[in-house]
Amino acid sequence: MTQRHNPGDTSKRLLDAAEWLFIEHGYEAMSLRHITTRASANLAAVNYHFGSKEALMQALLSQRLDRLNRERLQLLSTYEQQTPENLDATVLLGVLFVPAFRLSHGNASGPAFMRLLGRVYSDPSPFIRGYLQDHYESISGHFFEAFSRALPQLKRHELGLRLHFALKALSGMLAGEDMQALIAEITQGENINDAELLARLISLISPILTAPFDSKTQIQLIEQVLQMDQNSAIQPSTPSPLPAGSKVPQWVEEGGMAT
Repeated sequence: MTQRHNPGDTSKRLLDAAEWLFIEHGYEAMSLRHITTRASANLAAVNYHFGSKEALMQALLSQRLDRLNRERLQLLSTYEQQTPENLDATVLLGVLFVPAFRLSHGNASGPAFMRLLGRVYSDPSPFIRGYLQDHYESISGHFFEAFSRALPQLKRHELGLRLHFALKALSGMLAGEDMQALIAEITQGENINDAELLARLISLISPILTAPFDSKTQIQLIEQVLQMDQNSAIQPSTPSPLPAGSKVPQWVEEGGMAT
């Protein structure tokens, strides 16, 4: 006998299928055919419930991100009211991350929530980038101004660059594996509480915002490495002789290191 699904169940299955395909492959690589196959539905169901792939994705992003960003903004407001001066960049990273961490443990968001966030903020699709800008630009602006007050020594364009890389790095970690695997790596077998766990995660990101940008000492060290590389690099036309008994590495024979 053919199994029947009510309209609400079909809509949820389509959203769930789109979420997992987006996490696994990104927006551009997922198609309506992939979504309907995974959801055990047909194209007519997508058209009936959403109208298009874009509308389906908008519904998914709104369902997952609207509440998160409202709660982030509320937490930021609370922090600014309690500490109107001397905002701290580490605390602001916590304000961004703590609501997401909490929601990832709730039934409404599910265990894939953190991976979804990682994919959202790292996916290069113009559609995803445009959606984030259109719907959450004002919230991003609030956080940018807060970080600007916490790090007044940074020029605004430099702060924007640092925040971009910090969030990219965090997104890459979140998108790559589920939260339990990430927790296992960060805790390294220790029994730590949520505050310690989140502090460790944020400590991996915060130096991107605070490390010296044009440190003369750092530049000199890298210049030394560049000089060492120039002196030690093997020139294809005049290969350096290997010591007796040495074997030529395979990647040299093939013309380069595999990446």
